[in-house]
Amino acid sequence: MKRVSPIMASMLLVLALTPDVAWASGGHLEDKIADVIKWVVVLIVPVIGIYIFWMLHILPEKIAHKRGHPQLEAIKTLCLLSLFFGGLLWPFAFIWAYSKPVMHKLAYGSDRVEHGHESAETLAPTSEPEPEEVTELEALRQRLARLESQMSNRPTV
Repeated sequence: MKRVSPIMASMLLVLALTPDVAWASGGHLEDKIADVIKWVVVLIVPVIGIYIFWMLHILPEKIAHKRGHPQLEAIKTLCLLSLFFGGLLWPFAFIWAYSKPVMHKLAYGSDRVEHGHESAETLAPTSEPEPEEVTELEALRQRLARLESQMSNRPTV
């Protein structure tokens, strides 16, 4: 004979001890609970649904911002356009947010941009150049003057 598990035995005991007849309470409590559930479904669920939809919809924008994507504004625009095209453009924005820009690193030296954060160099007030910078600057000025004098002495064609 097969042995009965303790969980099954406890469930059988509970069923054996329950009464055969259930008495209804008159429905007042059930009506109040149904009214509360109705208002929750009518008012709160749509608000939560819209919030979740919006957070999911701007997810590519947040990912691009976190990763320092140089084309963040274009990804934001694609997310906004996706609202008008029924979400068809959203997968493209999501993939674009995770992609690395191909030619941006060649043009600007980095494939990351710090959005919304000014660097310390741009925020610091301009100060006097260091002594080694002065000598380098003077050397460049002298070289520029020599090149200008050579260009002015050159005959025109």
